[in-house]
Amino acid sequence: MASFRLKSFVSALALIGFGGAASSQEINLYTLREPGLVKPLVEAFTAKTGVKVNTIFMNDGLAERVEAEGARSPADVLMTADIAKLVEITEKGVSQPVKSAVLEAAVPAQLRDAEGRWFALSLRGRLIYVSKDRVKETAMTYEDLADPKWKGKICIRSGQHPYNIALISAYIAHHGEAAAETWLKGVKANLGRKATGGDREGARDILGDLCDVAVGNSYYIGLMRSGAGGPDQKKWGDAINVIMPSFTNGATHVNASGAAVAKNAPNRDNAVKFMEFLVSDDGQKILTQENFEYPVKTGAPINPIIAALGPLKPDTISISDIAKNRKAASLLVDKIGFDN
Repeated sequence: MASFRLKSFVSALALIGFGGAASSQEINLYTLREPGLVKPLVEAFTAKTGVKVNTIFMNDGLAERVEAEGARSPADVLMTADIAKLVEITEKGVSQPVKSAVLEAAVPAQLRDAEGRWFALSLRGRLIYVSKDRVKETAMTYEDLADPKWKGKICIRSGQHPYNIALISAYIAHHGEAAAETWLKGVKANLGRKATGGDREGARDILGDLCDVAVGNSYYIGLMRSGAGGPDQKKWGDAINVIMPSFTNGATHVNASGAAVAKNAPNRDNAVKFMEFLVSDDGQKILTQENFEYPVKTGAPINPIIAALGPLKPDTISISDIAKNRKAASLLVDKIGFDN
């Protein structure tokens, strides 16, 4: 039944002009990103180039849909919001290599596929939130989260959440699987409550004195402190200091949004043009201003709230190498009962 619905969907797209025939003035975008972020991007691109962007928004299953559509897929550009989904695009073979001097100049090597099958577009640092009132530390490493001094003091979301799986995967890349297991057990021993909720709830629970330390993405600071999440969340954001952590032998772990040109893109040239726009100063400004993310391009504009957190120095280990540890990271979370 699911296969029939997908085939009907593809046929319907063809009937309305969103099918596989190439057009010199359009592209078809499949995206997992929020409409509020994507719409300003596509409007600015169309205004600059005259190329129309037909957008399909999805909650999940992007790579699976393109894989199922096969050679008849109308998709030109695939856009997603985290490391796991980016690498899944290449694992399922639904993107194609792109050689672009513009993309390669803007996106550092560790933040793109070695064969050009995807490119990061914006970054979220995995940071440490601490109580303004109860924590004096102004610098910490990820390794410090397992220090017994924080026993009963740490709040974090589920270990199986993609953001934490990526962090654990990075820890494995730096220290090996055995050391990662020891570290994860130490973090679990320091939890002040069950690993649950979201990153912003970590800030909330610091304000509520349930914990002193939490782990959260950088862009949530912007959402809270700007008031975009409402007055309560602004109080959460104002109650914390933010530490830019690093690995002891590395830099700050980042998650990345990114995009790829679909394997059977009917409008390939315009797809590459859209990708290049996304890493231009104009594209980067929209990505960073609308969603409080760090730009992937050095020197591109940064939202003032995020700029105030300090410069982000992304880990130099390639995202692709980190992502290879996803399965091992997930198994470790279950093995030690991190979420129990």
